[in-house]
Amino acid sequence: MATLYYEADADASLLQGKTVAIVGYGSQGHAHAMNLADSGIDVIVGLKEGSSSRAKAQNAGLKVASVADATKQADLVMILAPDTAQPAIYETEIAPNLKKGAALAFAHGFNIRYEQIKPSLDVDVIMIAPKGPGHLVRRTYVEGGGIPSWIAVSQDATGKAKQVALSYAHGIGSTRAGVLETTFAEETETDLFGEQVVLCGGLAALVTAGYETLVGNGYQPESAYFECLHELKLIVDLLYENGLSGMWFSVSETAEWGGLVSGPRIINDGVKAEMQKVLDEIQNGQFAKVWVQENKDGQPKFNELRKAAAAHPIEAVGAQLRAMMPFMKSGRPGLKDVSGG
Repeated sequence: MATLYYEADADASLLQGKTVAIVGYGSQGHAHAMNLADSGIDVIVGLKEGSSSRAKAQNAGLKVASVADATKQADLVMILAPDTAQPAIYETEIAPNLKKGAALAFAHGFNIRYEQIKPSLDVDVIMIAPKGPGHLVRRTYVEGGGIPSWIAVSQDATGKAKQVALSYAHGIGSTRAGVLETTFAEETETDLFGEQVVLCGGLAALVTAGYETLVGNGYQPESAYFECLHELKLIVDLLYENGLSGMWFSVSETAEWGGLVSGPRIINDGVKAEMQKVLDEIQNGQFAKVWVQENKDGQPKFNELRKAAAAHPIEAVGAQLRAMMPFMKSGRPGLKDVSGG
């Protein structure tokens, strides 16, 4: 069983009297900055000139500076800009201004794992990755709780990198819930795999295929939407609260029997073989190579895929049905967990 670290395992004093620069003030950025500040740590938010987030951070009582100036003052720099923006920010603003012996921190391992960022050897390179969106990182902290985090050390120049990571995790409230030590590679590869195969890619494809199968056989689009998408939340809530066995216990015996015998027909050996291929591409760097190039090219394929997904009939049907259910919170603002600059 993996070891989890809690409040007593972290030395909160390691960041007391130090300055932490938070680069980006999106979902994660605002949560980290506010939680650290409330934990008594000197925080400065690094933002590009003209950033729309500047006023938000200042109104929250936080100091704001350019990324370069924030880095010059910092003993720890946490980069919370989007993955694709981080390498350029690092090369132009952070690397020339990072103190020897400082800590360079990430909330996701992508750019270190795939060597898009190559830090100098005289700094600690650490990761503190909350396992939840920024609004929950903030809300649970305010309520006296916390969101679990993963920590990792890629480079230990000072001999205290792990302790600093734990101190940071303490500052954002994660040691209240539990902190798991991992590696940059494990966090990156499992995170990408989970997103692509289950949580985002696999789930969206499964829902869409189910909808298309029912509609293609003459059933009403509204019925297909409710059965294949709307009711999914009920099942996910059961899984979240009680695991797979709890879900099976809570549904009808007909649903349990049908699920147990039909589920493996859908997720069969062929599907598992494709899952392995996806993991292979993540592990060997092929996915990262293609994604980095896609961004360099201006995201043409990405925009094409986005447009096609948005135009699928399930979206129009869903929008109409959700409009009839005002008790539901709908719409995009505030939902996307990105860290902007």
